[in-house]
Amino acid sequence: MRFSGPVLLSVPSRRRDPPSFSTGAGSRRRQSGHPAGARLGRSHGVLEPVVGRRPRAPVVEKETPVTVTHRAQDGPVPPLGRTTGRRRRRLLLTSVVALSTALVAACAQGSGGGDAAEDVSFGSDTELSGNLSVMGFGAGDEIAQVRMEAAQKALGDGVDVSLIEGDLDIQAFLSAVAADDPPELISANRDQIGTFASRGAIIPLDDCLDAEGVDTSVFQEAALAQVTFNDQVYGIPEFNQVQLTQANGDLLAAAGLTIEDVNGSSWERIAAANQALAKSEGGKVSVIGYDSKLPEFLPLWAKANGADLLSQDGRTAQLDDPAVVEALEFAVGIYDAQGGFPAVKAFRDSADFFGENNQFATSTLGAMPMEQWYINVVNDVSPDAPVVYDSFRGRDGEPLAFSSGSAWAIPKGSANPQAACTFAATMVATDSWMAAAQARADIRAEEGKPFTMSPTANTEADEQIRAMVDLDEPKFGPGLEAMYAGLEKTFTLPANPADAEFKTAWQDGVNRVLNGQQEPAEALAQAQEEAQAALDEAWADWDARG
Repeated sequence: MRFSGPVLLSVPSRRRDPPSFSTGAGSRRRQSGHPAGARLGRSHGVLEPVVGRRPRAPVVEKETPVTVTHRAQDGPVPPLGRTTGRRRRRLLLTSVVALSTALVAACAQGSGGGDAAEDVSFGSDTELSGNLSVMGFGAGDEIAQVRMEAAQKALGDGVDVSLIEGDLDIQAFLSAVAADDPPELISANRDQIGTFASRGAIIPLDDCLDAEGVDTSVFQEAALAQVTFNDQVYGIPEFNQVQLTQANGDLLAAAGLTIEDVNGSSWERIAAANQALAKSEGGKVSVIGYDSKLPEFLPLWAKANGADLLSQDGRTAQLDDPAVVEALEFAVGIYDAQGGFPAVKAFRDSADFFGENNQFATSTLGAMPMEQWYINVVNDVSPDAPVVYDSFRGRDGEPLAFSSGSAWAIPKGSANPQAACTFAATMVATDSWMAAAQARADIRAEEGKPFTMSPTANTEADEQIRAMVDLDEPKFGPGLEAMYAGLEKTFTLPANPADAEFKTAWQDGVNRVLNGQQEPAEALAQAQEEAQAALDEAWADWDARG
């Protein structure tokens, strides 16, 4: 498997399909039926969509010499967390763990350079040349294109950049590392970094950051913590996702409710609002009152109830904490009051989530917690939809958000780590973000739409971008205010060597409840055993090698 020799595409480049919020997997899955032109990609944040926008050239003086490549595999292997069905997730997780074990064994035996980090010399005076293949990233919009132009300029004419687009394929990536033939740079979900680091699949970046003069204090605290393992930084944070309360103002008003009734500060008021807003016709859901967004938002509901799923040192699962059980009982109860999760799921799956007939535009959804990027969807395809916003709030009334996003990482055995370091550091530099933000602002102004942009994970850039945003704009200003309030109150799960197994354990537990197989306490007790076993094994392996 070679990643350094790009295969030129003769067909349209691979798109990232929009996420579904109804899958039992608890993470994004592929779905059809989204409007033409809708796409998602790491170019503009892990899950920030670009919908209905006509293609535009990047705001640059010359074209960036970048080649888009296509992965060739013996049969498609879906990335971890993108499949539906417990069996497929288990099979893939097993294969990934097997590859990880093989990788660790290879490192222990010296195959592929187990001390890769020690062999890499980063320096600002290093002359850069050669190839730079970037896996898991696509230059789909102006936010990516403008920053890539800056990165290419920093690399110089001697480096040829190629993109392996689409989500990072974990199995393909780990196989390539084990074969000592990885891409030079990857863009991964931040919750994958701990496992990659513990398995020796990526190298520490402290020297890289020092050489490039990157001040890590500018990174959002939760984002930096998520890519820090064993007191070393293994990833460079890019983009930040936070949740906020999004609701249909017309439906709320008709029921005598306000956004405060559904912002999370009172679970009793949410339950009452759900009853008032939900509607059914002929035994089928016709309006979802409140969508608690399970299984993926269990960490958010647990934190709102004062609990964490994982201890701060990343070693102890806390899934059977009574506060976590209570949070799951409440969130599942919201679906039970509407006829059960299967009924809500079926109706939710039928929605035109990314189109002009989305649930807010058609008044078929009362309220939900949702990531900030959906503001952009509504802004693009249904600017007149009666959406109102507030922060998602804990039961103490304070804003709260579960931080997630992407990060740049350099694989063990990268053939061009110096170029990879320069590329990644430039992509997240404040000047790069500001140039990209200005390009988007210009486009939005031309289209007569308000400027919106997802948080970057660079607090310095976010502060400057915030000054560009019209927070007094009556339609979307409140949503952006809620987004920024959430950014100041984020949390995340600590990096650990069993990230994937831990996530699978709690998501499977939630799914068993949603599918009627178990009650919350029983499901989380089983999830606790599975998660702790995975953590114990992974940490024991790490400690033995430490």
